[in-house]
Amino acid sequence: MDVQPIERPAGSFQQQVSADRIQAVCRRALGPDTRVVSAVELGLGMYNTTYRVTVEGVTRPVIVRFAPAPGRQFVSERELMRNEYATVPHLAKIAPLMPRVIVADWSHELVDRDYMVQTLLDGVPAAQGLSTYPRRSRTGFFRQVGEIARTVHTVRGTRFGPVAGPAYDTWSQAVTASLRDIVTDLDGLGLDAADLRKAAALADERAAVLDEITEPRLLSGDLWTVNIMIAADAPEPVISGVFDLDRTLWGDPAADWPIRMAASKQDERVAFWEAYGERDESPAAVWRSLIYELRHLGAVRLERHRLGGAVGDSYDAVAAVLAELT
Repeated sequence: MDVQPIERPAGSFQQQVSADRIQAVCRRALGPDTRVVSAVELGLGMYNTTYRVTVEGVTRPVIVRFAPAPGRQFVSERELMRNEYATVPHLAKIAPLMPRVIVADWSHELVDRDYMVQTLLDGVPAAQGLSTYPRRSRTGFFRQVGEIARTVHTVRGTRFGPVAGPAYDTWSQAVTASLRDIVTDLDGLGLDAADLRKAAALADERAAVLDEITEPRLLSGDLWTVNIMIAADAPEPVISGVFDLDRTLWGDPAADWPIRMAASKQDERVAFWEAYGERDESPAAVWRSLIYELRHLGAVRLERHRLGGAVGDSYDAVAAVLAELT
């Protein structure tokens, strides 16, 4: 087997999987006579370890994704792959864009990590492919992202929180619990969490404002360029697939990542709103959006630390948002 790993420093968060384990996983998923020809590690994702696997006698490669070992997962990022799998039935409206799950295995019999084997999506990653188009032609792409986000947000749930749980009766409970989980993770890393602890307290104090959201809607959690494929060689960017929606939850659509990203710059991404619709600019909605931004910034701080990056500027960003709230 030709294995092409990504070389990372020792101790990096993403851990490679041995050739014999990849072979064993593919035999369980595709049959006992399966012979893996090559396994190429893909580098755009920053959480799971992902391989494009070519199998002898099979025309199309498959994708094999390994979650981090349980002991390496943050409390606020617990069992994200299981959350993604639990979301599949709720994403029927965008099923043609999604990879198909061939097998999901949480047994840890073959490898001490959750894994999924999925079909390969057509196209090229938008994070790379968009740069080949002039900026003026990218408005159509962001309009399509808005359409997908709007479609996902029409899906209704019964309780709040991550799709796979834990579930909460109110939106304020879900938001506060999420912030407190981030605080727990920061404390565990020895990072200062006082600012996010204050954010959780503010969310708790003004729970009534959060609880104006009474109907849980499905949030993609992470829908943006890094989780989107576009058609190869199209005259303009055309979305051909979306993947890795493992941070899905039930809640207020305004708290979703694509809403945050679309609002962050006044460039070609303003086309997002043409398809998605207007934002609620009421005082209560603006206040909630600041709480959501604190949650996003906390998650970003954790991700930067996990990947070995600097986190100092995240404290300034959180301080600025807290100043608006108080």
